[in-house]
Amino acid sequence: MLRTLYAKAMPDLARFRATHAPMEALDAAAVACILHVDMDAFFVSVELLERPELCGKPVVVGGRPDQRGVVTAASYEARKFGIQSAMPLRTAGKLCPHAIFLDGHHQKYTQWSDRVAGILHAFSPVVEMVSIDEAYLDLAGTQRLHGPPLAAADKLLRDITKRTGLPCSAGLATTRLVAKVASDQAKPRGLAWVAPGREEQFLAPLPVRKIPGIGKVTERALRALGIETVEQIAGQPLERLEKIFGKWGDALYRKARGGDSYEFLVDAEAKSVSQNHTFGEDTGDENAMRATLSHLSQKACKRLRESGLSTRTLTLTIRYAGFDTYTRARTLPEPTQLDADISAVFQQLFTEHRNRKRLVRLLGVSLSNLGHGGQQLDLLDAERREKLEKLTQATDRLRDRFGFGAVQFGGSLRQARDDEDTE
Repeated sequence: MLRTLYAKAMPDLARFRATHAPMEALDAAAVACILHVDMDAFFVSVELLERPELCGKPVVVGGRPDQRGVVTAASYEARKFGIQSAMPLRTAGKLCPHAIFLDGHHQKYTQWSDRVAGILHAFSPVVEMVSIDEAYLDLAGTQRLHGPPLAAADKLLRDITKRTGLPCSAGLATTRLVAKVASDQAKPRGLAWVAPGREEQFLAPLPVRKIPGIGKVTERALRALGIETVEQIAGQPLERLEKIFGKWGDALYRKARGGDSYEFLVDAEAKSVSQNHTFGEDTGDENAMRATLSHLSQKACKRLRESGLSTRTLTLTIRYAGFDTYTRARTLPEPTQLDADISAVFQQLFTEHRNRKRLVRLLGVSLSNLGHGGQQLDLLDAERREKLEKLTQATDRLRDRFGFGAVQFGGSLRQARDDEDTE
């Protein structure tokens, strides 16, 4: 699993702040402790847990090849035929007619992502989940528990695969940018370590598209200048890049040297916690929508409690067929973090503001006006409130161990069953 590359970082809410420091500003004794973990073909890998007979075959997640949708994920075997994420399903079907096409199950992927996040938090108190299948960790200061960063990274990847059965890769470096590029180079099932001081040498031979932020338009512009590798970008004078690309020229100059450095802001707090669900088909099913709303509320509440926060402002989003989107909010007199309080408000907002003459495409919930602590609404007597808090804590523990879908409150039971039926 371990590949060393020389030449050729939610108990706490973690965020990144760009410092744009040049590589020369790094301490001479800098240690590569920023780890980027990326799950390999995540959606496909989750599906293969239940369909092991498909391992080694070209598998595409997103729908059938005769549908109008796009590819959500493709196995490495399918990628050999040129199939990529966001490609039209019909195009994928033409490229590889014998591929196995599967519907996606986002709820299932979210549950597995939560399990992986729990493992990550056991290795560092500073974790940022940047998407459902990738995260950054700061391994600085964790040596006593897990050893040096490189050994800790290797142990983490093995632990994820052992406990979940899911393959993953990672990159370890002094900066976030280099760590992300390294994890991509390590795929599949690899760990790439870029030693301090070797960042520019590591990036030099790579195609320009390997640099995060460089898309097709910028790639074409660079090729028009005869620039195809990162080394060639680094060889350009800053003044020339700024003249051609404006402010983006300065970013290109720094990125080509691995010079984007970031710092973790452990005390940075989220402004909101949100969850949403897009229905496979526009629906008018009242029971299904209320079950979904309850499910979303519980997901948001669990995230809220994990961060030690409470909320006062609740916002409901309803998107109808035709993409007309409406939001309705209510601010509570006191903060809360209990499912019963929050779910009841969202159900009331839904009752009061849903247009029953229209089909619904998406439902979303958002918790904002956040603060620390869990003071609850004075809606229940003290004894009942204490029982409800204990029930919530026990539920969270079971979900952490067996997955979020293992325990659901009554309002979302139908949604949980529907998810199981479709999965």
